[in-house]
Amino acid sequence: MKILMLTPYLPYPDSSGGQIRTQNLLKHLRKDHDITLFSLIKYPKEEQYVPILEKEFCKKVKAFYRPQKPWMLSNILRTGFSLYPFLVIRNYSDLLRKAIKMELEVGEYDLIHAETFYAMPHIPKTKLPVVLVDQTIEYKVYDHYVNHTANPLLRPLLTIDVAKLKFWETHYWRAASQVIAVSEDDKKQMEVIAPGLDVKVVPNGVNLDLFTKGEGWTKKQPVILISNNFTWLQNLEAARILLDEVFPIVKKVVPGAKLLIAGQHIPAEIKNISDPSIEIRNLEEEDRKGLTRAYKDATIFAAPIKGPGGTRLKILAAMASQLPVVTTSVGMTGLKATPNKHVLIGDTPSDFADKIIQLVKDKDLAKKLGVNARLHVEKNFGYQSIAKNLSLIYQSLTQK
Repeated sequence: MKILMLTPYLPYPDSSGGQIRTQNLLKHLRKDHDITLFSLIKYPKEEQYVPILEKEFCKKVKAFYRPQKPWMLSNILRTGFSLYPFLVIRNYSDLLRKAIKMELEVGEYDLIHAETFYAMPHIPKTKLPVVLVDQTIEYKVYDHYVNHTANPLLRPLLTIDVAKLKFWETHYWRAASQVIAVSEDDKKQMEVIAPGLDVKVVPNGVNLDLFTKGEGWTKKQPVILISNNFTWLQNLEAARILLDEVFPIVKKVVPGAKLLIAGQHIPAEIKNISDPSIEIRNLEEEDRKGLTRAYKDATIFAAPIKGPGGTRLKILAAMASQLPVVTTSVGMTGLKATPNKHVLIGDTPSDFADKIIQLVKDKDLAKKLGVNARLHVEKNFGYQSIAKNLSLIYQSLTQK
């Protein structure tokens, strides 16, 4: 099958959740499909990855620029005078839209695959089936940010943008031939938001070859890890909760405990923390060894996530690394995990800290959770079977 895939990021290297998902799906989809990939990029250095993607994953790859910084005056003004929300404006490229139109005119494609609803405005009117994957319900993410984190003085304006976001997100769900969610919870919410919508689930997964089994519970010094791409609002919020509310409680009970914050685009407010019990590893996006080393160096993975939606890929990576995980009820969304068997749940900072302390003191429990978690992801989150299910959806659309 000949597929044109659109992504608002280049799926190489695999540093953010979306990149991890798309790259691993491409690795398996290429066995049965010819895929042309059109992606948005921000930096010239990203162009070096285009030949790698063409060699290893796709038949053809083209990259198109979007603004490096989201909060540019031009983006803000365009949003103010547009019916589109800020998320669409900052991820829109007129060159990409024109290129897609030309590609569809000359190429004999069977199907279009769009990752995220805000890739959809680039697609011209077409008779081809369009698969839309929404990796999270975006308007809910931004609504959470507006109501819990944003400057109160800006909330009236941001609330308008959230309303526009909800309108266009649901509009493009209905415009697609098939909508795909990454978790059963997202599917249920989407079907409530847009009654009559047919939603399939193609979950996120984990690269089991990259994240291999460790035995962190055997280490004498407890090292609590949070690992994320910190450009995302939910990830930054989780880091602040861990730093400001959870870790201080843990240190009082476990004096030798260390907190390891590892990931991409760690903001200065965190990088500049001067505390011998806190280690910051700001990783380059292509630093796979640095990422896997962080998981090997840890004894517990902490994900105090409050923001809604999607499946937490970094938690899946921790589970694949056989790390015991403490997260929230929101954080375990889409993981198909059982509390106290695969993960521990703490929904308040004090309860979250208590669960970490429990794992530090009870190495048998830590081992049980780690081993069970690895077996769980081996059974449910391997990308080979996930890609096969996506291929079946493609086939069902082209046979109609």
